[in-house]
Amino acid sequence: MIALASGLREMNCNILFGAGEKHLSFLRTEMPGCTYISFRGFSPGYSRFLPQYLVLLLKTPVLVYHIIREHYRLKKIIREYEVDIVISDNRFGLWNRKIKTVYVTHQLLIPMPKPFSWLEFTGVILHRLVINRYSVCLIPDLPGELNVSGRLSHNVKLPRNARFIGILSRFTGLASSGNDNPVSFRHNTVILSGPEPQRGILEQKLTGILKDKKYPAVILGGNPDKPADVIRTENIIYFNHLPGPSMKEVIAGSESIITRSGYTVIMELISLNCSALIIPTPGQTEQEYLAKYLSGKGWFTTISQGKTKAGIPLPSSEPKWSGEIVRESRILLESVLTELLYKEKEGSRSQDSESKS
Repeated sequence: MIALASGLREMNCNILFGAGEKHLSFLRTEMPGCTYISFRGFSPGYSRFLPQYLVLLLKTPVLVYHIIREHYRLKKIIREYEVDIVISDNRFGLWNRKIKTVYVTHQLLIPMPKPFSWLEFTGVILHRLVINRYSVCLIPDLPGELNVSGRLSHNVKLPRNARFIGILSRFTGLASSGNDNPVSFRHNTVILSGPEPQRGILEQKLTGILKDKKYPAVILGGNPDKPADVIRTENIIYFNHLPGPSMKEVIAGSESIITRSGYTVIMELISLNCSALIIPTPGQTEQEYLAKYLSGKGWFTTISQGKTKAGIPLPSSEPKWSGEIVRESRILLESVLTELLYKEKEGSRSQDSESKS
């Protein structure tokens, strides 16, 4: 969302962010000067024992209630703030018939474990019903073979309103210098993401493994709502949060990188030309698929969380993909945003003409 918002602000748009408090803390740091609205999305949570698809299934009634609630809340926000375009990240209820609404997703197909793979087609149909309520569906990936999401958004029939927008990263075009780097020595980097309890489980495992490695380990906690403290313990340096330029320098200067296989962090690493060891969240089928798909392409290395141990090899952060992926993404982003705003303006002129006549 930051990449999209940055592009729109460069085109003289006023930006309003709606999110939960933790995300708003992050957004205020990364994109100051915008309007921020408390508008929390649905959070299914994670279980220490149950797979994520089963957690989602059990919470379906709560999800449906949340979709209805956020749909009607959006109507009030549109009136109060005179919103022209709404862009939402996988939020099922944020469509509106009176203005242009944009749905962003890289998962046209939601992967299921093998015993339930027959449900994937049903999921595609249901997801398409949601997508068709929106004016435009943006897919953060590239068409063709040079893609990141694999079968999640390829080899399925695209919705009529779908547009590929290239990979999105808040680091693309972000100015930085050596002065932004709080770590001026050789180091490994861990990027933590996702909710508890799996986040804490992985942190504990990796801390035990990395404390005895040759180079110090920098752990990026991703907690913008916590104090910006630096915690040093033996060979481990822990940052609750770093601003974008500093985080970019830390990651780009890493000997090796360990992270989850979440789609956002994958796009950010590709934008920085950095490979990594990716560890999918147990039971989260999307991350498990991405880890298998991207390691199969030779772009990343993967290991399951249960197999992490002191002897795991740390791969180089050198990129293993074509630089074309970043260049093509910039072209797609500029083209789609221009189309989005141009058509919006044309629509507004037509409405004005009709009202005057």
